[in-house]
Amino acid sequence: MAAAERTARLSAVRHVLYLVLNEGYAASGGDRLVDVSLTDEAVRLCRLLRERVPEDDETAGLLALALLTTARTPARTDASGDLVRLADQDRALWDRERIAEGVALLEEALPRGRVGRFQLEASIAAVHADAASAADTDWQQVAVLYAMLDRVAPSPAVTLSRAVAVGMSEGPLAGLALTDPLLEDRSMRRHHRLPAVRAHLLEMAGRREEAALAYATAAALATSIPEQRYLNSRASSSSRPTPVSVARRSRARDTT
Repeated sequence: MAAAERTARLSAVRHVLYLVLNEGYAASGGDRLVDVSLTDEAVRLCRLLRERVPEDDETAGLLALALLTTARTPARTDASGDLVRLADQDRALWDRERIAEGVALLEEALPRGRVGRFQLEASIAAVHADAASAADTDWQQVAVLYAMLDRVAPSPAVTLSRAVAVGMSEGPLAGLALTDPLLEDRSMRRHHRLPAVRAHLLEMAGRREEAALAYATAAALATSIPEQRYLNSRASSSSRPTPVSVARRSRARDTT
């Protein structure tokens, strides 16, 4: 087999495994957020591929990504199966053995040469894994890594994730600015992640009514029941007046 054909086939295999991993990690539909049978199979196949091509750093990156992301599985849902966002997860539940293995793979692969998409995505997951709490997350480093990923493998999904990181490191308005061009992207008009990300950033910016509307829009577009429940919950909480707003209304009534 010619080298170019082998490279193309290996890239195609990695892409399929990545799709299997993503579908298992965040199911596109149904009443479960995570399909462990798919994520476990993705990890198994990534290990097998890594054994076959130990010299391929992007395959190492894909295995590292699979390990680092699935390490968070026990904390991603509550007892009712509802989504628990990253900031609220109990990190004591994360699988530290998988995290250590994923980080070791990265430390071996990254210094050797060209850094590709999967190595960058795994590096982002490693930054999150390294943070003892959500408040300790190095969002500036995450934003830099997403900027690198945006150059290596640009896509609307990468832009959205980068917008969150920029919003956390530079402020929500900077994150929102990154999402503005996607509002004109026809491929994103039926995708719930765009309004969901914008809702999060709007909420951070204190624009609660706009955030509630965006959360409701995202919930209507989502096909995963746990994500629908989460987004509707956020829409409801964003639409409720803050204690300050309630106090202001009370004072207004007292003076009329």
